[in-house]
Amino acid sequence: MVTVHCNGGLGYASTPDLSVDGMKRAFQRAKEWAENTAENSVVDTAKLELPHLVGNYKTPVQRPWNTVPLNEKLEILKDIDARLPSDERIVDWSCSLMSIQKSALYITNQGGYIQQELEMLAPDMMVIANQGAITQKRSFGSRGVSQQGGMEILDRVGFLDAAEQISAEAIQLLEAPDCPSGKMDLILMADQMMLQIHESIGHPLELDRILGDERNYAGTSFVTLDMFGEYRYGSSLLNVTFDPGIPEEFASYKYDDHGMQAEKSYLIKEGILQRPLGGQLSQARASMKGVANSRASSWNRPPIDRMANLNIEPGSQSLEELIASVERGVLMRTNTSWSIDDSRNKFQFGCEFGELIENGKIVGVVKNPNYRGISETFWRALKGVGDRSTFEVLGTPYCGKGEPNQIIRVGHASPACLFGDVDVFGGA
Repeated sequence: MVTVHCNGGLGYASTPDLSVDGMKRAFQRAKEWAENTAENSVVDTAKLELPHLVGNYKTPVQRPWNTVPLNEKLEILKDIDARLPSDERIVDWSCSLMSIQKSALYITNQGGYIQQELEMLAPDMMVIANQGAITQKRSFGSRGVSQQGGMEILDRVGFLDAAEQISAEAIQLLEAPDCPSGKMDLILMADQMMLQIHESIGHPLELDRILGDERNYAGTSFVTLDMFGEYRYGSSLLNVTFDPGIPEEFASYKYDDHGMQAEKSYLIKEGILQRPLGGQLSQARASMKGVANSRASSWNRPPIDRMANLNIEPGSQSLEELIASVERGVLMRTNTSWSIDDSRNKFQFGCEFGELIENGKIVGVVKNPNYRGISETFWRALKGVGDRSTFEVLGTPYCGKGEPNQIIRVGHASPACLFGDVDVFGGA
């Protein structure tokens, strides 16, 4: 992929032909695009202060995927596969490992030279249990337990020992009553908080979406430019950071794909909206600070504003303290369904596993737990944030955006969180 700035315009071209002639043709095409679009550009690229940094980043890896023999990987999966169907009511099951390696070289015309090598692993397992007309699914995070690193991740996240628990919980769901309905407290564990953060904070804070770029495909945002610096997004307990520096998190890096150095920044601090998820071009268009999150899914896509590691900072309460503070509510784990409107405001999410809380104690498992809300008010109902012991580093391999479409990897880390007066309901 080559990028050309010319006379205030900007052009891209990509090519798999890395010969001298192939590269020349790509640069010529990019220059033509820059010249042809300069008069209609939404930003004068001549005014951009382009970075020309030199640096590198490499995922810390203990056991690289490529050094582990294929038969060893298969034996790991065969062992898990044999342990998943622990009950005759488990009618379907699967397990898999997804390995991703990415190598990127970024060069500028004034000496910029950045090399980055990332290695990621996304383990997954799930079971389907059936009894009569009732069918339930239980999974190991629905591919959400994804991190940077090598095969050591399997031990780090407890993947090798999870089969029996996953199967037992699926059977529990078959025998459990439906989740109750009504306004009540809601505790979301990290593997559900991941989706809540992604859909109702991450996407609405993408600056190109706020500026209108995604309306034709992925939607717009209820957030507007005048909200930054003063809008109360959540309660004073809500602290959300863009943090590319957690080594094991799925979207860690040192530089984005426009060559900007990435650093931890608060997007929401003590509930107040601070800055958007906007890279260099969007920052110039909006005349406001963003973060280094211009990212491309591959060599043949231009960088656009994308989530990277988007996290909720830990609070001060243990899980036991959160539960003890609930008079009546439900604790939910692991997303199974989601729906949110085009402005990323009104939503409805369903989870795999629920536990009913009464008078500060868990009194039983409930199936088909769901909840709904509005982003503008849901986060203001945050009344408890778990401490570091409830904090989990997770991620997703599948976040889609852009035309042509780009699928990219995103990291989310979160503690358990307690929300008050949420519309909870049961049923598949």
